[in-house]
Amino acid sequence: MKNLFYIKLIGFTFLFTLVVELQAQNMELPYHQIPDYPETYTAGNMAARMIDGLGYRYYWASEGLTQNDLDYKPSKEGRSTMETLQHIYGLTINIVNATTGTPNTRRDLTAFSYEELRQMTLGNLKTASDSLLGKSSDDLKEFNIIFQRGDQQTVLPFWNLINGMISDAIYHTGQVVLMRRTSGNPQNPNVNVLLGKTRE
Repeated sequence: MKNLFYIKLIGFTFLFTLVVELQAQNMELPYHQIPDYPETYTAGNMAARMIDGLGYRYYWASEGLTQNDLDYKPSKEGRSTMETLQHIYGLTINIVNATTGTPNTRRDLTAFSYEELRQMTLGNLKTASDSLLGKSSDDLKEFNIIFQRGDQQTVLPFWNLINGMISDAIYHTGQVVLMRRTSGNPQNPNVNVLLGKTRE
């Protein structure tokens, strides 16, 4: 009787885990396509659109990667695709932190799975974009990059976020596209970065 109880419990636990995993897989991540553009050209809307463009590129660059893709390194000294995804995630933390006035501190990015990195990266980009929408040029003066190292704090203006983290994340997303092609799993050929839509 006791063994039958444990067998039922194990079966229930397996079924529950399977349902949770399927729900997680079916959660719609942002940037499957680029959002509609704003009606006005404010400073915040322009910055948000840059992040939306990055989000769309990242969504498809990182979609459907295999373990072989994640392990791929272009050279012995180079970053693997997985390490590149970790780096991009770190950049998106800096981006979203600038929109909330949160200081950036050192953190371990190696503990997350590919699926977790992808979800958190896209979530950060959507949060940052939403925070920037409708903001004026004066508002952007408040969106500083803050680095916290112990008692030392370094503050840089939003300008540095554009030529720094945002541009860097776009650059590294392009690397993921190149590396996955080299490892035999090219990006969906129907991606259209000009229109921000992918033909199904």
